[in-house]
Amino acid sequence: MRGARWLVDSLRAKLPFDKSLGQHFLINDALIRRAVELGQVTETDHVLEVGPGPGVLTEVLLGAGCRVTAIELDPVAAEHLRGAFAPEIKDGQLVLLEGDALALPWPDDIDKMVANIPYQISSPLIEHLTRYLRNPRTSDLDLVVLLVQEEFAERLVMEYESDVGSLGMTAALDWNCELEDKISPQHFSPNPKVNSRYITMEAHHEEWECDVKLVRQMIHQAFGERRKKLRSTLKRSPRRINRVAGWHNDRWKVAYAAHIDDERMDSRPEELEHDDWITLAISFTESSSQS
Repeated sequence: MRGARWLVDSLRAKLPFDKSLGQHFLINDALIRRAVELGQVTETDHVLEVGPGPGVLTEVLLGAGCRVTAIELDPVAAEHLRGAFAPEIKDGQLVLLEGDALALPWPDDIDKMVANIPYQISSPLIEHLTRYLRNPRTSDLDLVVLLVQEEFAERLVMEYESDVGSLGMTAALDWNCELEDKISPQHFSPNPKVNSRYITMEAHHEEWECDVKLVRQMIHQAFGERRKKLRSTLKRSPRRINRVAGWHNDRWKVAYAAHIDDERMDSRPEELEHDDWITLAISFTESSSQS
């Protein structure tokens, strides 16, 4: 194996640093191998990698014997990858897609995602992962390993009371999220100004007694004005309520009216536990089922 430093230096010779793309490359080989260990990658896996950049993680994934589909936005980095991994691309072990990972279609047989992602796409990527997971036409996405900014990781797992928000609450509807290794800036080239952290996301495939899209919209609506009580924030219907099967503005008004005297409506969103959101969504559904 050529190692991280060689791959990063090779790309740097062709590509000036672009801050807008979040191009801080991990150069510690042991920490790169750690991502593959956390992903429990085997030869039978088909792994999706987003933002491979110089290919430091790509090389270790390929060394584990799995199939890799890598999506790279930057054309110079994509050309570098085509040269660095020409044999693996030729034999089909590596498929390189050039473009935006949030816009390109993903293969429908991904088992795992292991990626050092551009930090600015962390939140939309998790939403994209959730849609992929819930798509009946895709295979089970068992495990996700991402390297993200530490602050984002803590909000995702709701590590502290101050981290409780829509990101962690909605992710918990589909994923068991855990904090893993912390990585300091010195292990990157160039050094970012923040600490990073590996997170693991394991799909729990739990089915709820109400439409999970409704729960998600209620959570987003409430945390959009988190200082206000639910009585205020849930008075108007969520902006995209029509995207939830069977729901519309009039039905929402009926559901809300049925909860005028419900003591839960005097709570602020961070005061509700995960199960509280489920039961509230069930209550909204049942009270408006005849509308």
